[in-house]
Amino acid sequence: MVIETKYHGTVDVGEAEKLTFGHGVPGFLDEKSFVLLPLEEDSSFFILQSVQSPSTAFVVTSPFFFFKDYEFEIDEASKETLSIDSEKDVEVYVILTVTDPFNASTANLQGPVIINRKQKTGKQLILSGTDYTTKHRLWEEA
Repeated sequence: MVIETKYHGTVDVGEAEKLTFGHGVPGFLDEKSFVLLPLEEDSSFFILQSVQSPSTAFVVTSPFFFFKDYEFEIDEASKETLSIDSEKDVEVYVILTVTDPFNASTANLQGPVIINRKQKTGKQLILSGTDYTTKHRLWEEA
């Protein structure tokens, strides 16, 4: 399928690459279909791009590249919603707030995006009762 994107222009992506967010993403509840595109070749940053709306795209990364001790529990209801059978099928991303300069950008550790690659399902969790916030600096020296 051919889609318009915010950062990559027009791209052709396979139907198998489409991820379904059954309840949308907080603040974008009507956006239920996304694809994950690399920001650049061999980059640790990706774009979670809405299939429906070219302007709806989030810069994401694996939190484990930047926050080695990051951990949380996926609640049972979310596991069921995402049809998670095995930890091996799960990928975790965090949405970035990109700033200028880039090294001052922050990650939302309070709202990780969970993707079940096997089932092609996704959900943004909102963690409560945690010290994680929506604005953790990726690089301390920034």
